[in-house]
Amino acid sequence: MDILLITGMSGAGKSKSLKIFEDLGYYCMDNLPPALLDQFTDLCITTNKKIEKIAIVIDTRGGVFFEDFFEEISKLSEKDISYKILYLDASDKVLVKRFKELRRPHPLSIDGSLTNGIEAERERLLEVKKRADYIVDTSKLTDKQLKQELINLMSDTGDRRITVSVVSFGFKNGILIDADLVFDVRFLPNPFYIEDLKDKDGLNNLTKEYIFSWPQTEIFINKTMEMLEFLLPFYVLEGKTQLVVGIGCTGGFHRSVSIANEICSRLTSDGHRAILSHRDKK
Repeated sequence: MDILLITGMSGAGKSKSLKIFEDLGYYCMDNLPPALLDQFTDLCITTNKKIEKIAIVIDTRGGVFFEDFFEEISKLSEKDISYKILYLDASDKVLVKRFKELRRPHPLSIDGSLTNGIEAERERLLEVKKRADYIVDTSKLTDKQLKQELINLMSDTGDRRITVSVVSFGFKNGILIDADLVFDVRFLPNPFYIEDLKDKDGLNNLTKEYIFSWPQTEIFINKTMEMLEFLLPFYVLEGKTQLVVGIGCTGGFHRSVSIANEICSRLTSDGHRAILSHRDKK
């Protein structure tokens, strides 16, 4: 019996993913409190109906999370039950947009603030994310793309390429805490001090022209790409399915945005699966 534990951020697509797994032949259970995981698996083992694949959503709706979660999944290992953890994520901006569209409160929002609820949930789930076998960022995925991504992850013959999530950010707003690799591009000349570029973000053509007019920019990107091309096969051998690469500048508006965009573009051109997001670019 194989168990897939689906967790992650509220609004990242857990219920939608559960429906996909149901279509794939999984026996599915939504919003199972961690404390009931042991009893539920025992029931599945003893039932007359043979159940081979189970997908279970466990999230912050279950109340006290960390202690129960880790204690209960350790019991699965003691029973030699195979399990994997799928963590679904999305950018704060996308999560806020989804909650507003559905007109629903965040489960951890005390004062009605979506951003406070999202921040609290990220902090609560940080250790779970670190222990996840699969991490899928649904920020830019359509329903069809999400389904294909999940099929690839679960299929023995699926596409086993690692997903590289390239994220720009600003150091003044805090380091990217879930990054595997962080590159500091504050050594590049800052467009902020050019009057005509101050309010133009790193995706603007004029801003990009300025940043890439400096020879050190191209040298840095080439060396970074060389490093990533060297590292990625070894991460795959270790079973890693997602690599988060943080590109940081001062505010996360100019330099990091341009560089992250270029690195993601080159990774995609080289045949890698890459996802781009900008944490601090509003």
